[in-house]
Amino acid sequence: MSGLEQFSLDGKVALVTGASSGLGTAFATGLAEAGADIAICARREDRLREVRSQVEALGRRCVATPADVSDPEHCARVVEATVSELGHVDVLVNNAGVGTAVPATREEPDEFRRVIDVNLMGSYWMAQACARAMQPGSSIVNIGSVLGSTTAGLPQAAYASSKAAIIGLTRDLAQQWTGRKGIRVNALAPGFFPSEMTDQYPDGYLDAMMARVPAGRPGDSHELVAACIFLAADASSYITGVVLPVDGGLLTS
Repeated sequence: MSGLEQFSLDGKVALVTGASSGLGTAFATGLAEAGADIAICARREDRLREVRSQVEALGRRCVATPADVSDPEHCARVVEATVSELGHVDVLVNNAGVGTAVPATREEPDEFRRVIDVNLMGSYWMAQACARAMQPGSSIVNIGSVLGSTTAGLPQAAYASSKAAIIGLTRDLAQQWTGRKGIRVNALAPGFFPSEMTDQYPDGYLDAMMARVPAGRPGDSHELVAACIFLAADASSYITGVVLPVDGGLLTS
């Protein structure tokens, strides 16, 4: 297999959660451009239809299933629909996520639990459902964050806790499944990328944070998608259990 062929996803089926907007849409279309047929899920059904049209315009098949990943039954239903309509599932991108920026003394229990339920538990339930259907050679890519390893000036206890937990989840599932099932499990730790979440940041916040980023700018979605394709493809066949920062060097500061 040539160098470029190792990055091809031809013949594979990739499932992307939280694919109704932002980085989830970028992952879905980027993996389609690399050759994969795509399954997408999110809570917003109208947005899912738009993303499905974008994927199909690239010449790939796409199945869209409304779902809340914090519900294990929804996760099982998404995988069943994927296998039924596309034949198999080879790649999972655990992208669904929510965040809050609430001071710790004022955060309500339901606010904290919702973030953990979606970001951590949702990643686990979807990985569990996919692993039951995946064949050897498959790949799971969890979407963590640099905030799992550092802080960034906002009160984000729930979000940071969930993303730190993704690191441990990734390592443990890699240990359990790579040797026994042939399923690699890795994570991406994005730095600052434009998204619905960053749109909610206070004015001037991102500009101030760039002083910590050696690259001096936020990331572009195609830079994160490229790293995702690498972890999904055979190019990373000897890599498992790692967390790959895509952060312009933020974690070095």
